[in-house]
Amino acid sequence: MTLRLIHVGLGGWGGDWARTAIPAVDAVEVVAIADPSEPTLRAVQEHLGLREDQAFPNLTAALAGVEADAVVITAPAVTHAPLALEALEAGKHVIVEKPFATSVEDAATVSRRAAELGLVVQVSQNYRNYPAPREAQRLLAEGAVGELAGISIDFRQWDNDRPFADHPHYRFPHPLIHDMAIHHFDLLRKVTGQEAVRVYTKVKDPSYSKYVEEASALMTIEMADGLLVSYRGSWLSRGEPTPWAGEWRITGEDGELSFTSRGGGHLPHPADEDRVSLRGADGTVEEIALPEQELYGRSAGLALFAEAIADGTAPETAGAANLGSLALMEAATRSAASGQVEEVRLP
Repeated sequence: MTLRLIHVGLGGWGGDWARTAIPAVDAVEVVAIADPSEPTLRAVQEHLGLREDQAFPNLTAALAGVEADAVVITAPAVTHAPLALEALEAGKHVIVEKPFATSVEDAATVSRRAAELGLVVQVSQNYRNYPAPREAQRLLAEGAVGELAGISIDFRQWDNDRPFADHPHYRFPHPLIHDMAIHHFDLLRKVTGQEAVRVYTKVKDPSYSKYVEEASALMTIEMADGLLVSYRGSWLSRGEPTPWAGEWRITGEDGELSFTSRGGGHLPHPADEDRVSLRGADGTVEEIALPEQELYGRSAGLALFAEAIADGTAPETAGAANLGSLALMEAATRSAASGQVEEVRLP
């Protein structure tokens, strides 16, 4: 059966969800949209060809006005937990944009309530839904480079040209750690199969940065088995831009695995910049062939959400499974403020 969706939060990235990510998934149908901004609401309504009685100023009104099975939440991060709880209490499954919530405590509350009600909560960690990190995970699990010695991750983009008043990204809370590094934290857990236990973060932006909070950061992350990860991320880099998933080098006794993923372009986001290579102990480099996918990114995650509901299974990025990524994000933020190594606290 087609999964009937209420989509709440239509500005910016939420509007892109409405126009590109959701329509690519045949298993779902948007039966209502909600946003407090009347112009934003009407623009999406017109684009999707929805009736006026399918457009609402908030989730409460939408829940009362239509029959639906699930809620897609792409509103600002501070609203994720309260909106998710409201949807769950109304008996709806939930898929929510990253970060899941602004605190691990809030996310755990949502996850527990979903479990109590027998409903699915899934976090849209869309970078998992590309072939390169999936192949990297498989190769590492098979011991392709032997015992791991270290991981380095680099993310470089320049996003500092627009006037301050015209670019909401400058005012995002923790635009590097919460808005971007959360993706890399989640991929780190995926490809290694480990949780992070400690993190040390340093942030200091140059005078020309237009960002209110950190636009760049250096981190050292310790994983559960003692593996150390070096992370460098910046929205202010004049270096060669990386794809959005960053550039990864994973070094081991028998060689090095390198990958990058999630390039530019539009849905269905063909993975034309996804790359995985293995450098052997003798210096030879093998480029790994990657499988084709029908859907990528957010669309693939939404399809998996519908599949999990239909099958009664837990999706890979269920809320409870995402807590480790959020806990690392939270610890990295604390470390940036304290100047100390911070423990990653899982509930």
